[in-house]
Amino acid sequence: MKLKDIAELLNAEVLCGHEKLDYDVGYAFGCDLMSDVLSLVNKDTILLTGLTNIQAVRTAEMMDIKCIVYVRGKSPDESVINLQKRKISVL
Repeated sequence: MKLKDIAELLNAEVLCGHEKLDYDVGYAFGCDLMSDVLSLVNKDTILLTGLTNIQAVRTAEMMDIKCIVYVRGKSPDESVINLQKRKISVL
């Protein structure tokens, strides 16, 4: 499924990475423990998390995660978004 389709289904605001919305992903992984992400994530995965700090971005980067979806109404601060702009898409 393409990221733009996921964003539409979730009625999500795209915070950054608009140019990456045509990426295909095959899996979604929901977790707040980044150690679990490091040990369990497959390729072509998006991360659903309530963790809004730099650790989520760095973990996503290491695991080649295409997108982070922030859940439970949470949103990262501007410094996290700025880092993400260079790395991954964010919904």
